[in-house]
Amino acid sequence: MKHKYFQELYKLLALEYNCSPEDFCKTENILTESALLDGRRRYSSEKYFFHMVTTGGNAVATADPCLHTFLKGYLGKKTGHYLFEMPNLLLLERELQGFGYSLTQTYHMFLPTCNVRPRQSYPVRWFGDEEIRRFYGDKRFPNAICNEFTPSRPDRIVVCAYDGDRIMGMAGCSEDAPHWQQIGIDVLPQYRSKGVGTYLVALLKQEIQKRGDIPFYGTSVSNYHSWNIAINCGFRPAWVEIGAERL
Repeated sequence: MKHKYFQELYKLLALEYNCSPEDFCKTENILTESALLDGRRRYSSEKYFFHMVTTGGNAVATADPCLHTFLKGYLGKKTGHYLFEMPNLLLLERELQGFGYSLTQTYHMFLPTCNVRPRQSYPVRWFGDEEIRRFYGDKRFPNAICNEFTPSRPDRIVVCAYDGDRIMGMAGCSEDAPHWQQIGIDVLPQYRSKGVGTYLVALLKQEIQKRGDIPFYGTSVSNYHSWNIAINCGFRPAWVEIGAERL
């Protein structure tokens, strides 16, 4: 399973970083000019000013040509994953600010490597496509679904756990690229630490796989509650990204 998903990951990232899938298995760091290629994750209609990724070995960066002279020196012969550590990111931030940009947070992303059976179980209901729209605008679920219907990365599946008629938590997935379903989870405060999040994410992961799509999961570097949900559901760290946004 791991080999299959990682090969598909390299193909997806190659579209986003304007390179070849093989570039993520090299020892040297790679720099390309950013481009908008079909099949990428659709978070913006604009080309990346700067974006960088590592799958644990080298780093691949794509950027506007005005950054290339700096980035060639920045990437140099450094170990790829070390470029994501604060001493190096401070240098990068200083350069980006000169162009009116700033670094985003780092995105820590996970892929499935095994199937697990959660210890707890709860009554659930499933919702798909048009049925999901009833939840838009509900501030209880900022992570499980988008704020509104988003054609570029539509919410596809939602599963909710119930305590009687009350929702305890919701897991949802958005199709961020063709057949790539990103999972998000929200558990209401009074139901946390009861295994609700793990149960819902595991169920949704299995349903996505059953449909022939690829589930993936993302969180921030310090959100260890979210990390534990991912790991308890059979996900493992797969790649880290960082980008730039206008000031």
